Amino acid sequence: MTKADFVELVQKNGEFETKVAAEKAVKAFIDSVTEALVKKESVSLVGFGTFSTVEAAEKSGKVPGTDKTYTKAAHTAPKFKMGKTLKDAVAGN
Repeated sequence: MTKADFVELVQKNGEFETKVAAEKAVKAFIDSVTEALVKKESVSLVGFGTFSTVEAAEKSGKVPGTDKTYTKAAHTAPKFKMGKTLKDAVAGN
């Protein structure tokens, strides 16, 4: 599903009068979650899931088929944990 398809779905389910209004709602949600994660806060939506951040340690590895190695620096990564309601809905299909 593309972002445009998702905006149409939000318009239908949210009963927005226009796609522009639905797109503003989607953008506001994305921007709000992003802002919270940048501040290293978690966002819990009961039944849906929790957006949070985790600290990923530095790691090194070998490029397959070559003798080259690489090192990936330590960083903060976003994480999503599904809630029970969402998990059950997805498993039911």
